[in-house]
Amino acid sequence: MVPPASPLPPALPASEWPSVSVYLTHTGGIETLPLEQYVTGVLAAEMPADFDLEALKAQAIAARTFIVRRLADGDRSGVPVKEADVVDSVNHQAYLSSKELDKWQELGKGEQLARLRRAVEETRGIVMTYQGKPITATFFSASGGHTENSEEYWSLKLPYLRSVPSPWEKTVNPSLKQTVSLSVNELFSKLGLQAPDHPVTASVEGKQPSAPALFQIKSYTAGHSIKTMLIGDHIFTGRELREKLGLRSAQFMMSMDGDNVQITTYGNGHGVGMSQWGAHGMAKQGYTTTQILKHYYTGVSFAQASALLKK
Repeated sequence: MVPPASPLPPALPASEWPSVSVYLTHTGGIETLPLEQYVTGVLAAEMPADFDLEALKAQAIAARTFIVRRLADGDRSGVPVKEADVVDSVNHQAYLSSKELDKWQELGKGEQLARLRRAVEETRGIVMTYQGKPITATFFSASGGHTENSEEYWSLKLPYLRSVPSPWEKTVNPSLKQTVSLSVNELFSKLGLQAPDHPVTASVEGKQPSAPALFQIKSYTAGHSIKTMLIGDHIFTGRELREKLGLRSAQFMMSMDGDNVQITTYGNGHGVGMSQWGAHGMAKQGYTTTQILKHYYTGVSFAQASALLKK
């Protein structure tokens, strides 16, 4: 059940915005700019501008919360230079620089940029908190029907990153499902294993295959993704398989097709936190920004960033 909508705290004057220093990976330079301009750059890089406005506002709050938590905690992990707060890649949050956004006007994307700026302005300074502190507001592209508990993908269990149903992607995401094909030798090579020299089959639950099984699902996560899977004589986590095989998500099915392995994935991304396509689908059905965020981030409240960053 989706939580009811709740009011957002009032926006503060621009003079009270903190600044953010972004390490630009392609140039090695640093861009320092006001928080809200940074959030606009993240929004432009992370979510299509034609998404519903309520989804864009939810993404703006999630992106703002992500950086405010780093600023509040003095967290500079993953930054190659001490002068920067964050990098501009998906290792933290994708970000389009001010110069890149200036080109949008030249490319005829002024209306799209205006939508992004509106989403940022209408949520100015607002972040999500849990027990008075800004949360780790992770997000991803699309779920396969459920999000994941944080500890299923990372080692840390966070009370606000719980597995929740996310059925809305199916109504708006045209590429929720994807199938790729790998030869058995290619599969084993990518996993660092020696390919079998005998015929193989997939294991069927409750039945013994006539030939040695190539793979067998051992357990699932709360979000219905692969938790552990036996391939050959080695057990892999779903995350390991996703990363080693270059899969879009850890929610997948494997089947044999002759000498090839067919892998069908559902959703796209790590699955923890807010599904961006799910947020878009929720907004299309009339849910508000706060309802979207409270659904994907369990038990959160809202606060102004400047209040959390005051010395």
